Amino acid sequence: MVVLCIEDEDLQLKARKLLFESAGYEVVEARCATEAVDLFRGTRVDAVVMDYWLSGAGGNGTAAAEQMKKIDRHVPIVMLSTFTSLPGESTVVDMWMRKGETDPGLLLREVKRLIELRMPSTGSDTGA
Repeated sequence: MVVLCIEDEDLQLKARKLLFESAGYEVVEARCATEAVDLFRGTRVDAVVMDYWLSGAGGNGTAAAEQMKKIDRHVPIVMLSTFTSLPGESTVVDMWMRKGETDPGLLLREVKRLIELRMPSTGSDTGA
């Protein structure tokens, strides 16, 4: 399983990469919205975990999420933010979680759950 992690803060990106890799996921990293959409378009991705506020090229997380949903609406997107949520965000993200207050184990479980929801049942353990 491949998780695209999008974060402009190096320490946060490294922490998420370590979290998902330790659970057996392959991690693809992006530091801005433009890079993220390009990677999403050219890489098979099973889930996206992204920061809402992205500095640099390509705008904020919402703009990137909207573009990704146009490419493949079935890939779950988890948005991390200091905001509780923003109006209309539920149309482009599958889950909104509070950045800094979300237990890493909960983030991992929710991403796994969202991936499993979109996969056809095969009768076997999908694992990480």
